[in-house]
Amino acid sequence: MPQMINYGGELIRISPKDSKKLEYSKNNGLSWNQRYAGSSSYGKFIDLMDNGNELLVTTDMKNRFFEHLNENDIK
Repeated sequence: MPQMINYGGELIRISPKDSKKLEYSKNNGLSWNQRYAGSSSYGKFIDLMDNGNELLVTTDMKNRFFEHLNENDIK
């Protein structure tokens, strides 16, 4: 299960410090910025998946997934 993927020209990962957060890097992982701050509604992120024009993130909450963004949202 990927904890980090290349998506839309960015590296996107589940934060190693807080698995409720998503981070992105535009410089091949030299520095990281927060993309999503997390929510108790979704729980902890466990997997990332590139679904073509959107990024899907599975969580530890039963029957829940988080549709993060699509390629048009990446700037």
